[in-house]
Amino acid sequence: MPSAKPFAAASEVKLSGTVAPATLGVPHPACEQALPRQRVTIAQAFARIFREPRKYLISQWNWKSALLSSAMRATLFFFVNLSGGWAAARAALLTELVFRGATSGFYGAITEIFCDADPPEAAALTVMVLLPLANHSLEFLVHWLRGTHNLTQSILASMLLTAFSSLFNLYLMRRGALIVGTGRGSLASDFRRMPRLIVDFILLLPRYCRNQLSRPVTPTDGL
Repeated sequence: MPSAKPFAAASEVKLSGTVAPATLGVPHPACEQALPRQRVTIAQAFARIFREPRKYLISQWNWKSALLSSAMRATLFFFVNLSGGWAAARAALLTELVFRGATSGFYGAITEIFCDADPPEAAALTVMVLLPLANHSLEFLVHWLRGTHNLTQSILASMLLTAFSSLFNLYLMRRGALIVGTGRGSLASDFRRMPRLIVDFILLLPRYCRNQLSRPVTPTDGL
């Protein structure tokens, strides 16, 4: 029975005389780079983290994620804590900027590991659960020790952003954007592709629902 996978591209990309399915984690056909990436299971993705941390977490520390996440989350903490005064907002911003600058590159590396994992739905769920657990427990401790003014509101806002951004980053990385490993492009080229990718991401759920509703009914559907 055919089924639509929201995180698997339906098209194919031609690579050096061969045809490789876009579900292999290669970029969208419009991307400048089109290098295939090795597909792994969810268990193999976890094994990469624990067996070869130097290769997958340190050597592939994702500076793109560190840069973008630090800027976005520091701004978020600033505005959430602005009600406590300028000093409180500034302290929260600087704390988050330092914390994210040190850790977001590792979280980006983990997301990049799982962008190679199949099935894509399981990879998305893993990233949405794994990163917040590891991420916000430490974040809460750092801001609690620092004395962040609106701590509860700040962490809740950060958790909502993580739930969305983890899914979005995984979607981007499976299409070759914001990665630092095989098939990477420059940050400038990633930004040039971003408007198209954002639109595709927004249309992801509507397209999935449309495909499910339009698929032919078979005698086994009711079983």
